[in-house]
Amino acid sequence: MAEGWTMRRAPAAGHEAASVQEAPVLHASRVARRGNRRRMLVGLVGCMAFLVLVLVVGHAVASVAVTCDFSAKNLAPCAAHPFGTDWMGRDMLARTLAGLSTSVFVGLLAASCSSAIALALACVAALGGRVADAVVSWLIDLVMGIPHIVLLILVSYALGRGFWGVTIGVALTHWPSLARVLRAEIVQLREQPFLAASRAAGASRRSVVLGHVLPAVLPQLLVGATLTFPHAILHEASITFLGFGLSADEPAIGVILSESMQYLSAGYWWLAVLPGLALVVVVLAFSHVGSLVRRLFSARTVQE
Repeated sequence: MAEGWTMRRAPAAGHEAASVQEAPVLHASRVARRGNRRRMLVGLVGCMAFLVLVLVVGHAVASVAVTCDFSAKNLAPCAAHPFGTDWMGRDMLARTLAGLSTSVFVGLLAASCSSAIALALACVAALGGRVADAVVSWLIDLVMGIPHIVLLILVSYALGRGFWGVTIGVALTHWPSLARVLRAEIVQLREQPFLAASRAAGASRRSVVLGHVLPAVLPQLLVGATLTFPHAILHEASITFLGFGLSADEPAIGVILSESMQYLSAGYWWLAVLPGLALVVVVLAFSHVGSLVRRLFSARTVQE
């Protein structure tokens, strides 16, 4: 009987072991998590190195980008000129790199200023009382209610266009979404016991913001600033293409694309296609950086 009872229980034990083996794994192993984060860090460093290389090389070839050689005008892409030349004999690869360098610099400066504006207004809205919250919320709704490109053109034109007109215009039109996110985060932090204890201990509002609020919302701020870069670059190129941005004597991507439109019908496709593809690559690199930063700061990444 004992032997028969054991034989009847053996399949049940085997079935139970199989069910245990087939149970879903809720948490990845520590080795898998380390490998996943290592791959993300490698991708982040690679994208950042590529963007820095574009910025440095574009600045280095700025003088070559404006050099004219009418004996080599309208050349198709070749070994000597991988992106071809334009109607003035200027090397399109040098012009594209110089234009991308300008766009990246405008995007970095504008995104940084826009993030600072968003953080300041979010702190005012969340910690300044009902009146301040209502005013900031109304301002966010007002700016978000106007199309970005229209408001950007108005601000840039009012400031005289050019580099600073475009940069200030982009900075003043890209903060509302990030400000709304940061305000929600700070409102949640406002109810935490450590903030109440800090205020009860006599800490000033500035000390509370710098010592508690800013470190807590820093991940969201970095992610938001990184995701603002591609929008800033595209909008800078858009208004420059429309004639409301950088001046025509600067090797900007918007200027290159705008000038190439009148030569496309003549078959000079490389004047627009190759600089446009280069702009897409840079924008996708910035977007990938933003996605990787968001995943690195995400709580779910620990379980991936």
